[in-house]
Amino acid sequence: MAARQGITILAADAAGPDAQRLLDELSDALLRINGDSGRSSFDAEAATPRGGFYVARDGAGQLLGCAALRPLGGPDSATAELKRMYARHGQSGVGAALLAHVEAQARCFGYARLHLSTRVANTRAVAFYAKHGYAPVVAWGKYVGAAQSVCLGKQL
Repeated sequence: MAARQGITILAADAAGPDAQRLLDELSDALLRINGDSGRSSFDAEAATPRGGFYVARDGAGQLLGCAALRPLGGPDSATAELKRMYARHGQSGVGAALLAHVEAQARCFGYARLHLSTRVANTRAVAFYAKHGYAPVVAWGKYVGAAQSVCLGKQL
């Protein structure tokens, strides 16, 4: 559990109703920005011992955002992947709190690096990650040769 500026972040079931509401909002937003919802890049059932899905709430219990962590490159990999990062519009500090939480969880799970992919068209996300120390990394998997994607990473 993490609490920052009245924000509480807890592990949650990615298939649960609150998580699905946030994931649906994220997919709708990505569809407007990128022309692709990104739904095919995330499997809610793919929980592992070295990953998780996290939901942020305010002091009144209202949903603020979510993020997921999963191994990248196998169960013993030193690299984790950040997936489905989302903060509801107008919720200042939620994205930074979620990112800090996922980074801390990744360290606890023994990861040395955290990678992510986003669309080039999502300039707001690209700028957010750059502000938090993420830089371009070599693309992996389906992102290899995908001109619409940018792969970013950070040493933990």
